[in-house]
Amino acid sequence: MTWKPRISAAAKRIAPYVQRTPVMTTQGFSLAQPIELKLEQLQHTGTFKARGAFNTLLSGPVPQAGIVAASGGNHGAAVAYAAQTLGHTAHIFVPEMAGPSKIALIKRTGAQLTVVKGEYANAAEAAAEYEAASGAMQIHAYDAPGTVAGQGTCMAEWEEQGLMADTVLIAVGGGGLIAGALGWLEGARKVVAVEPETSCALHAALANGAPCDVEVSGVAANALGARKVGQICYDLAREHRAESVLVTNEAITSAQKALWQERRLLVEPAGATALAALMSGAYQPAKGERVAVLLCGANIAPDPLA
Repeated sequence: MTWKPRISAAAKRIAPYVQRTPVMTTQGFSLAQPIELKLEQLQHTGTFKARGAFNTLLSGPVPQAGIVAASGGNHGAAVAYAAQTLGHTAHIFVPEMAGPSKIALIKRTGAQLTVVKGEYANAAEAAAEYEAASGAMQIHAYDAPGTVAGQGTCMAEWEEQGLMADTVLIAVGGGGLIAGALGWLEGARKVVAVEPETSCALHAALANGAPCDVEVSGVAANALGARKVGQICYDLAREHRAESVLVTNEAITSAQKALWQERRLLVEPAGATALAALMSGAYQPAKGERVAVLLCGANIAPDPLA
């Protein structure tokens, strides 16, 4: 499958509905060289997820039964927002671990919300049952062509904005964002997948030779807590030889604090995970290697201004 035409079409389709998020080049974070940042935490509902949600909803008819989605929180908020904007009903299933901030964000859209016990996989099971019973259209959080093409518009946009980096670091949960980036870049830049040690579905899949179940926990689990990485992500990571590194919970929270203290950028743990790889040394650039980091989410729990 060639992704670039799909991503280009998605970018035109969603342009009236999403933010063109800013970029910056900055030095700091105890790093020896400047890095480029893409501030995708400033997207609608605080993450890149709106891109995939709008692309899916604008790509074809929506049934009268509306939309259903399972989410750790961020995807659900994006789907609910896109549905509200386009005049569709939505039913969102999230696990308890989504946390009060993300649950409140979904509620503010007016979507119907069901909170289930367990983790993302349990919410996905409940959403599948609702889909079968109701006839609603499900928007998968990461392993669907419409979702991946929508998320790929983030990297396409960044290149339009003058991205200079040789290497881009991207946090991974189920893999929709990095899959879109890999599909757009087609090997033109090195892509490094960064995951928490305690939620590392892509890393485990690459080691195993196929997507496999992993245990999920840690400070970023409500955003990067997929039990199994998406097949689309796995295939693209293998095809384009994405490098995979792991970071500790402590490294993630240190990067989150540094973004706030040094640049007044407020992100959730998942949003700081890619930077954590640089700050902790989990990824060490070669001399002269130009590096960029995608900041992907802002939905902190608890909401700091609630």
